[in-house]
Amino acid sequence: MWTYNSIAAIDIGSSKIRTTIGYFNEENHNSFHVLWVGISASNAIRKWNILDMEEFKDNLDKSLEEAEKMAGEQISGAFISLNSSSFEVITNRGVVAVSGDEILPEDVDRALDMAKNGIDMPNREILKIIPEYFVVDLEDGVKNPVGMAARKLEVIANIFSMNVSILNNIRKAVADVGIEVYDIYPNLLSSAESVLTKRKKELWSVCIDIGASTTGVTVYEDGVLKFSSVIPIGWDSVTNDIALGLRTSTVVAEKLKLDYCELGLEERENYVDKKLDLTKLNVDEEWELSLLYLSQIATARYEEIFHFVVQELKRIWKDGMLPEWAVCVGWSSKMKWFLPLAKQSLKLPAFIGIPASKDELADTSINDPVFAAVIGTMVLANKYGNSRAWFSINIGGYFSSMVAALKKLLP
Repeated sequence: MWTYNSIAAIDIGSSKIRTTIGYFNEENHNSFHVLWVGISASNAIRKWNILDMEEFKDNLDKSLEEAEKMAGEQISGAFISLNSSSFEVITNRGVVAVSGDEILPEDVDRALDMAKNGIDMPNREILKIIPEYFVVDLEDGVKNPVGMAARKLEVIANIFSMNVSILNNIRKAVADVGIEVYDIYPNLLSSAESVLTKRKKELWSVCIDIGASTTGVTVYEDGVLKFSSVIPIGWDSVTNDIALGLRTSTVVAEKLKLDYCELGLEERENYVDKKLDLTKLNVDEEWELSLLYLSQIATARYEEIFHFVVQELKRIWKDGMLPEWAVCVGWSSKMKWFLPLAKQSLKLPAFIGIPASKDELADTSINDPVFAAVIGTMVLANKYGNSRAWFSINIGGYFSSMVAALKKLLP
């Protein structure tokens, strides 16, 4: 049964589109239940450019239909999460005079508005402004200044922006399948929210989300966002390297990567190379493959990804210096022998981040690193979003819901 705080989240990636429908408990808002998950291929996005709008909408609709069918309900609005190489995160300051004797929420809002003023962002849209810390008169490092006596308030904020053309096309596609976009969250925030505990955020920790075409790096300290960036290399680069190295198609390369590839075989003691007869795989290839050579190709690309992650951490002087480890999410973290290579390359303790669920789903489970972004979006929407009932009582919400429902019914 749906409750007033039911939430639908859609994670749009360049490999898969994942939709979750769930709700949070009225008594305990940290406890959530997922009704179902819908997953479809994302075949119309490459390097975060939509190549075919109709195919993209079809992929999106399939993910929604699967989730709606199994949950037994139809949704009219959702929160979106996505990652893109067009994301840019910059840090800026905003300073305002306090209007009264103490700092009010309105003063904080004015300070955040000032932080984004004066920033030249042609063809970009600001998605989120996340405070890093506040300065109240001469006292810095303040997390929540509301209620404090002060004359001047200053905020240091991380500003997330994205290419406005890509964003508008995504909004249009979602609207065309009958779904209202309530809010959009970068995966940089969503993935970290689902796998980083309060303790990990209090100490230095990094969330590494290796997606199909991008790798997100998000660092927390003292419970607040300290640094975030996107590296334009991901899981698909491994497939392309295997295809080029073996002189085969990307379809065969993807199958070899998923079913037979292991990382770091060259470093394993007493390893004896094995041959794989491709004629047994029914892939129209008639030759033998060295599994050691396959491992060397994939390992080299993973080492490059981790190298760029280390370079990002060097920008904040934290390479090899994170007490609460590196938390890795995304499908790529499920590669065999991923963690030993991550620990060696990052020079950090590392583990795979898994979003926790109160319920097990009938045919699938969200206790999987691939669901980190979409579950994190649900959590962020519950905390900060204006979660609304799917069929709102107010006139504006009612009208929007009716329009969305009619779109879903039209052929």
